[in-house]
Amino acid sequence: VQLQASGGGLVQAGGSLRLSCAASGSTFSMNVMGWYRQAPGKQRELVATITSDGTTNYADSVKGRFIISRDNAKNTVYLQMNSLKSADTAAYFCYMTRFDAYVYWGQGTQVTVSS
Repeated sequence: VQLQASGGGLVQAGGSLRLSCAASGSTFSMNVMGWYRQAPGKQRELVATITSDGTTNYADSVKGRFIISRDNAKNTVYLQMNSLKSADTAAYFCYMTRFDAYVYWGQGTQVTVSS
């Protein structure tokens, strides 16, 4: 199983980006899906998660600006990022957890917000 993340790029402050992460080669239904991010010199931060029943959680730093969603039929998770700030600049990593707790990781996609 591979997770392929896409959608990162360079955007001006106040702009939007939509990240996608699709699982290929899997016949498993996924439990929790989510996104982490890591900026240079900073600790990894959990950005958002979504459970199989659609329950979402967000880091305080992105509440009201980011929206996580998923398409279970496609084993894909999305992160809509609005009102982007320079502080959002980071590499974003997706993950998916099977119901037996096995975790898959994506390769990361870079988001750069210019002020």
